[in-house]
Amino acid sequence: MNRPWVTTLAIALAGGAALRAQDNRLSAEAQADCRTVRDYFIRSAEKMPEASYGFKPAPEVRSFGQIVAHVADDQYNLCAPVKGETRHAAYSELENTLTAKPDLVAALKQAFAYCDSAYDALTDASAAEVVGFGKGNRAKLSMLNWNTWHTWEHYGNVVVYLRLKGLVPPSSDRIR
Repeated sequence: MNRPWVTTLAIALAGGAALRAQDNRLSAEAQADCRTVRDYFIRSAEKMPEASYGFKPAPEVRSFGQIVAHVADDQYNLCAPVKGETRHAAYSELENTLTAKPDLVAALKQAFAYCDSAYDALTDASAAEVVGFGKGNRAKLSMLNWNTWHTWEHYGNVVVYLRLKGLVPPSSDRIR
């Protein structure tokens, strides 16, 4: 049974999806950037042995586990305003309470999932909407970009920690 209207409808729907993606290029690229560092960071947390979660390359810096907790905390701190929510926990709640690898990896995954929903809801039209943060205001896209570069910054820290422990960071795994 030949149904040319089905083919026409499929082509029209596919074209519409492509146009929507083009219409939301900024938000789609912001989402992709965050997902890249999210995946590297989670894989780093999973890769580091539990015995090394207390490792500090120098006494005055955070331990590996504290960095994981800090990044998890800031997923809530930076994405809550974008979602129109207020984080009621302390700014460094996870960093101050969690130390075991299984707890930290679970908290990190949960925190990234929380933030993923903020990125998923962002469109180019909503990206410029202003949200309150601290004593000021920022655009939603600015808040989410802040979250992404902050996570990249700390991914750079954990890369060093992994290397000092003789481990290859996730972003270099595929290069070998």
